[in-house]
Amino acid sequence: MDKLEKYARFFRRKVKDTEGKEQPMWRTHWTTPPRTRDDSCPPLLLVFNPLGARNPERTIPRLVALPRHLWAGDKDFHHYDKKIPVITTALADLRAHGPHGAVFRRFGRPGRQSPLDAIGNPRRQAALERRWAQQRARERETQERERQEAEQRAAEREAQRPPCARCRTKFTDERWKAVQITEWGTPADTHPMLCDRCKRRALVAVQLARTLHYRPERHDQEQDERVAEPKPGRRFLRRRT
Repeated sequence: MDKLEKYARFFRRKVKDTEGKEQPMWRTHWTTPPRTRDDSCPPLLLVFNPLGARNPERTIPRLVALPRHLWAGDKDFHHYDKKIPVITTALADLRAHGPHGAVFRRFGRPGRQSPLDAIGNPRRQAALERRWAQQRARERETQERERQEAEQRAAEREAQRPPCARCRTKFTDERWKAVQITEWGTPADTHPMLCDRCKRRALVAVQLARTLHYRPERHDQEQDERVAEPKPGRRFLRRRT
């Protein structure tokens, strides 16, 4: 009991890092195992030998009963924040199964576990993985819903895309934007019902029609000018009677 209290006081000591932030002093010497997700303290391993005066069958229940506030985690997912993982095993089990075998018992847990499971928090890890899986599933559902909504908006917009009045070809995005009304009652384009190709053809036809319309008038005007113009060197004679 006294030894566990000393460990707890040591683990509660704080120091400041290079940025001036406080952190547990023990973290400057040890790191938390990768599988743990909580802010638990370093584990305390008690290895018992059945031979001798100290019988582990009597010692372990006493240790479990007395310092519960030092190692017992909260309920649901077993939150072990600021708690000391107390793990026990027997020397004979270590000799028989090795340090990686399922021969470790952690206070507050039934059965034997491997060292990583005993040090870590499998129940909380499994709960977090389920939570992350649910979150990823919700994200996939959201992405799928957004994709379907985007496809529906694109289909509705495509249904509203106007066709060319002459060749019935669908307008391109640039052409559709160009024929939009910029001012009240004023189209932004001279041929808003035609596509780009048909518009160019219409403009060429208009220009050709104008050219053919003004060509006869200009020809008649040139002829009139030539008739009215006096011939050079011609003399007018008076006839005597």
